[in-house]
Amino acid sequence: TRREYLTLEELNSLVKTPCNNALLKRSALFSALTGLRFSDIKKLVWSEVEHIEGQGYFLIFQQQKTKGMEVMPISDQAAQLMGERKEPTEQVFKGLKYTAYHSKYLFQWIGAAGITKDITFHCFRHTYAVLQLSSGTDIYTVSKMLGHRDIKTTQIYAQIVDASKREAANKIKLDF
Repeated sequence: TRREYLTLEELNSLVKTPCNNALLKRSALFSALTGLRFSDIKKLVWSEVEHIEGQGYFLIFQQQKTKGMEVMPISDQAAQLMGERKEPTEQVFKGLKYTAYHSKYLFQWIGAAGITKDITFHCFRHTYAVLQLSSGTDIYTVSKMLGHRDIKTTQIYAQIVDASKREAANKIKLDF
């Protein structure tokens, strides 16, 4: 199946584009920076966020889909998107909803950024995988960051990156 994803340029365009639902924007960008599924972002609570001096931020949580316990380092930018720390039992993205009604905000935001691809919330997870692989992160590490049980699942993204490389190779044409 075709997995839609955003380029780094498109993602940066979304950063600069206002969204009518600030919480949706923050959580979508958080997904693009962490690879987390919507279900895991929605249920994330502050007790699952840890900061270790000299090492940075980590999420320690149970994946909704696989039920596996994950320890995931996240970037400082991803940590900034979470906002100010609250009570341990409070949800990090409190009030986050993604129904057909709320998806209109996503489509409006994407359209306002000039992106014509059919992007759903889950595409931000795909974006994370493709951007990581494109920037040289090895497939094993990306697989672990996504919480995949089987590396074959992650190899789908490697095929996308190979296709992108093929496209890039054909972009430079000389007149002969």
